[in-house]
Amino acid sequence: MKPGDLRAMTIDQLDDEVLKLKKEQFNLRFQRATGQLENTSRVRQVRRDIARAKTIAAQKRPARPAAASGNPAGTARPETK
Repeated sequence: MKPGDLRAMTIDQLDDEVLKLKKEQFNLRFQRATGQLENTSRVRQVRRDIARAKTIAAQKRPARPAAASGNPAGTARPETK
Protein backbone atom coordinates (compact mmCIF):
# COMPACT_ATOMS: atom_id res chain seq x y z
CA MET A 1 0.00 0.00 0.00
CA LYS A 2 1.28 3.45 -0.85
CA PRO A 3 2.01 5.97 1.91
CA GLY A 4 -0.20 8.55 0.20
CA ASP A 5 -3.18 6.20 0.45
CA LEU A 6 -2.50 5.65 4.15
CA ARG A 7 -2.14 9.36 4.87
CA ALA A 8 -5.60 9.97 3.43
CA MET A 9 -7.13 7.59 6.00
CA THR A 10 -8.37 8.52 9.45
CA ILE A 11 -6.78 7.05 12.58
CA ASP A 12 -9.66 4.58 12.96
CA GLN A 13 -9.28 3.46 9.36
CA LEU A 14 -5.54 3.01 9.89
CA ASP A 15 -6.19 0.88 12.99
CA ASP A 16 -8.61 -1.27 10.97
CA GLU A 17 -6.03 -1.59 8.20
CA VAL A 18 -3.35 -2.72 10.68
CA LEU A 19 -5.76 -5.31 12.08
CA LYS A 20 -6.56 -6.59 8.58
CA LEU A 21 -2.86 -6.80 7.70
CA LYS A 22 -2.04 -8.65 10.93
CA LYS A 23 -4.70 -11.24 10.11
CA GLU A 24 -3.20 -11.63 6.66
CA GLN A 25 0.27 -11.97 8.19
CA PHE A 26 -1.03 -14.69 10.51
CA ASN A 27 -2.53 -16.60 7.56
CA LEU A 28 0.68 -16.23 5.56
CA ARG A 29 2.72 -17.66 8.45
CA PHE A 30 0.47 -20.71 8.55
CA GLN A 31 0.70 -21.13 4.79
CA ARG A 32 4.48 -20.97 4.99
CA ALA A 33 4.58 -23.53 7.83
CA THR A 34 2.41 -25.99 5.90
CA GLY A 35 4.24 -25.45 2.61
CA GLN A 36 1.27 -23.88 0.85
CA LEU A 37 2.71 -20.38 0.44
CA GLU A 38 3.26 -19.55 -3.22
CA ASN A 39 4.10 -15.84 -3.10
CA THR A 40 6.84 -15.64 -0.48
CA SER A 41 7.48 -11.95 -1.12
CA ARG A 42 4.00 -11.16 0.22
CA VAL A 43 5.23 -11.89 3.78
CA ARG A 44 7.75 -9.08 3.49
CA GLN A 45 5.24 -6.72 1.87
CA VAL A 46 2.68 -7.25 4.62
CA ARG A 47 5.27 -6.75 7.36
CA ARG A 48 6.34 -3.45 5.85
CA ASP A 49 2.75 -2.34 5.23
CA ILE A 50 1.99 -2.92 8.93
CA ALA A 51 4.99 -0.80 9.93
CA ARG A 52 4.02 1.90 7.44
CA ALA A 53 0.43 2.07 8.72
CA LYS A 54 1.54 2.12 12.38
CA THR A 55 4.04 4.90 11.68
CA ILE A 56 1.51 7.11 9.94
CA ALA A 57 -1.08 6.44 12.67
CA ALA A 58 1.46 7.45 15.33
CA GLN A 59 2.25 10.65 13.44
CA LYS A 60 -1.46 11.54 13.28
CA ARG A 61 -2.10 10.91 16.98
CA PRO A 62 -1.52 13.85 19.32
CA ALA A 63 1.76 13.72 21.21
CA ARG A 64 1.48 12.33 24.73
CA PRO A 65 3.18 14.22 27.58
CA ALA A 66 6.31 12.67 29.09
CA ALA A 67 5.98 10.59 32.26
CA ALA A 68 5.94 12.62 35.49
CA SER A 69 8.55 10.37 37.09
CA GLY A 70 11.31 11.99 35.09
CA ASN A 71 11.91 8.83 33.09
CA PRO A 72 10.96 9.75 29.50
CA ALA A 73 10.97 6.17 28.25
CA GLY A 74 8.53 5.11 30.94
CA THR A 75 10.56 2.05 31.91
CA ALA A 76 11.08 1.14 35.51
CA ARG A 77 14.63 1.22 36.81
CA PRO A 78 15.70 -0.73 39.88
CA GLU A 79 16.66 1.46 42.79
CA THR A 80 20.30 1.28 43.79
CA LYS A 81 21.74 2.38 47.12
